[in-house]
Amino acid sequence: MSQKVARRIVPCLDVRDGQVVKGVQFRNHVVIGDIIELAAGYRDQGADELVFYDITASPEGRRVDVDWVRRVSETIDIPFCVAGGIRSVTDAREVLAQGADKISINTPALERPGLINELVSAFGSQCVVIGVDSIATDGQYTVRSNTGTPDAMRAPGRKTMDWLAEVVDRGAGEVVLNCMSADGTRAGYDIEQLSMARAILPIPLVASGGAGSVVDFIEVFQQADVDAALAATVFHSGQIPIPELKKQLAAAGIEVRPC
Repeated sequence: MSQKVARRIVPCLDVRDGQVVKGVQFRNHVVIGDIIELAAGYRDQGADELVFYDITASPEGRRVDVDWVRRVSETIDIPFCVAGGIRSVTDAREVLAQGADKISINTPALERPGLINELVSAFGSQCVVIGVDSIATDGQYTVRSNTGTPDAMRAPGRKTMDWLAEVVDRGAGEVVLNCMSADGTRAGYDIEQLSMARAILPIPLVASGGAGSVVDFIEVFQQADVDAALAATVFHSGQIPIPELKKQLAAAGIEVRPC
């Protein structure tokens, strides 16, 4: 493994109407709990950071609700990233002003790639994350937009690896690659796709989609050399407690921060 920095474990919380929800392959979302209670719980378990996605903000053409961003920042002392309907420097500034450490954009970046440059210029690469929802079609990986609402989902016609190269050129500081075919299935991360992305990206890469066991985490760090592994279902359900996960990762020779 090429990097010496500790690998990160990142619970993902999908937010809709002020509550945390979870679906399978972006559909059939059910409410699983309160934002603040879940955030505090993950802090206490030893999560390295959290990612919050306001999953209906982009499809509904609105910005993320900054009220819960402020409440989260008042509750936890670990880094967190916020995504959802951030379409301008002004939108991003308001989210960051409420205490978020990073902002993530997906659909707005695909619709107007220059937004990446603008955000990097305003805030620096370190807090600009690009979310990429990718799916295999006809033997190629292509991106999707507006994935928070299935009926609104679009195929912008971009090849995933081409888009990753472009976001790097535009100054993005990190990529979260969500392999949609694996999302919520607990069948393991898409090692092949993530390895292809790793070969392109000189910036931190976060794996998303498919975590179902401790072995899946070990494999994605060892085989795809990602910097962080994001998951939702296995953490929300309690199937994989973060302290136990970190213990087993360390036993496998993967450097993690202690809980």
